[in-house]
Amino acid sequence: MIDTLDVFSSAHSFQEEDLRDKTVVMIDVLRASSTMITALHHGAKGVIPVGDMGDAGKISHNLDSESFMLSGEKNGVKIDGYDLTNSPLEHTGENVVNKTVILNTTNGTKAIKRSGHANRIIIGAFLNLATIIDHLKEVDEEVVLVCAGWRGRLSFEDLLCAGNIIYELSSGKLSSSARDAVKVAFGLYEKFADDIEGSVKSSNYAERLKDVVSEEDISYCCQRSTLQVLPVLNEGIITDFNDKEK
Repeated sequence: MIDTLDVFSSAHSFQEEDLRDKTVVMIDVLRASSTMITALHHGAKGVIPVGDMGDAGKISHNLDSESFMLSGEKNGVKIDGYDLTNSPLEHTGENVVNKTVILNTTNGTKAIKRSGHANRIIIGAFLNLATIIDHLKEVDEEVVLVCAGWRGRLSFEDLLCAGNIIYELSSGKLSSSARDAVKVAFGLYEKFADDIEGSVKSSNYAERLKDVVSEEDISYCCQRSTLQVLPVLNEGIITDFNDKEK
């Protein structure tokens, strides 16, 4: 699989057709992926990713007001009128249990929308790393790790997470025939593997968010393999694939 694996460094680094008939793992460590994974772990019925506030409003008008939460951010700041920000630490307990979360973010949900031609879209982050890796070992089609990035630019933490996935899938030994972006992500992880949290906290994106996002948020998003959730998009809603197999 490693020889056919590919990585895109941001949501704007590929053409939508590039993902047709492939399995996509969308990675937005800070914080969309981490928030979706956490919400599903804490009992949310599902997460509906939207590209903008207009889409969020249309969907919410068709749902009972007690059955959903509006969550999201623009440039890290809570959107006026929304119930929650994009903090995974808010998506716990009574806030989300048995509710559908309508999520609107600057980068992650837009990356999902741009991946619409994929055969399947899975949500990955450090939090569900082991679950993602176990699942990908069973996938028999080409896999693309799509890093959400930030406004079309590379985000260190997303590429680092992609590198961690590649490192584990390859048992730490990358083939010379691996694609260039795979080699870059693998090498980044090798360099910074000993201090994931410290490295992420010093990243450009974390620095940009430091005035609106708590250190606790960032520390939480850097925890590896703590949640056994496999979020998969199906007909516009993300649910935990593992729940269907129980």
